[in-house]
Amino acid sequence: MIPKDLFRKVRRIQITTSRLVTDVFAGQYHSVFKGRGMEFDEVREYQIGDDVRTIDWNVTARTGKAHVKKFVEERELTVMLLVDVSRSCRFASVNALKSRLAAEIAAVLAFSAIRNNDKVGVIIFTDKIEKFIPPQKGVQNVLRVIREVLYFEPENKQTDVSRALEYLSKVTTRKTVSFLISDFFVSSTDDESVERLRKALAITNKRHDLVAITLDDPIECRLPECGLLELEDGETGQKVVVDTSDTGVREQYEKNAQDRLQGRKRLFQSVGVDFIETSTDASYSDAMVKFFIKRRQRRF
Repeated sequence: MIPKDLFRKVRRIQITTSRLVTDVFAGQYHSVFKGRGMEFDEVREYQIGDDVRTIDWNVTARTGKAHVKKFVEERELTVMLLVDVSRSCRFASVNALKSRLAAEIAAVLAFSAIRNNDKVGVIIFTDKIEKFIPPQKGVQNVLRVIREVLYFEPENKQTDVSRALEYLSKVTTRKTVSFLISDFFVSSTDDESVERLRKALAITNKRHDLVAITLDDPIECRLPECGLLELEDGETGQKVVVDTSDTGVREQYEKNAQDRLQGRKRLFQSVGVDFIETSTDASYSDAMVKFFIKRRQRRF
């Protein structure tokens, strides 16, 4: 039996995100992801109105008449949501926690998927696979996904994105549209770990249509000037006291944050992974709409 307060919160997310799907994302998901898996069907003579980009120049040259390639769109997609529930995602300095942000984003994507009769599955992870829900259709499955993402109590605290990507390849036998939702605060920043993540991203992106969705918070990029402040690493528990009244301290903190964000961006770009940057102090729907528009323009 779901507690009443939990049910109300899940229901609130359902209402909010359903409205977004209807009013904002109607057609966006379909136009961007539907048809990304296309199978060759046949070659036929060119007809008025056909896209000239589909002309098969080899057959045209051989027959002396313009011919086009005809493709058949995949009827059904499988959408996988890979959601980071490590300790660093249970944080925010403004508005809702990053975990709440992740739940709402997952809900928008899941409702968009079932609206198009697609299956939705989820992998919830920390530095281990905490829970796997196989792809299914239906509103009840989406509500379960929201509930698990929002209130799942993980056993571990740290993050291993590579392990989640490797697990995805094990549990899926066909190409999926996969959304990797994380703040990408990895437990280790050594070169070996970064290279392992790069390899996992590259392999996954070849097998699947992978989109990374980053979760950020403004205080992770800039410290307020408020005197002595104790900072704690949510994943390792390490604590440090900093003097935020010191301009040099704030500037170094901001530089380190920018280096991390730029490094993350370069990592995605190096393996051709599309990404959406979201933050607890901004509208995730605006960021997602911009992504959909940009990708649709690039596609066509």
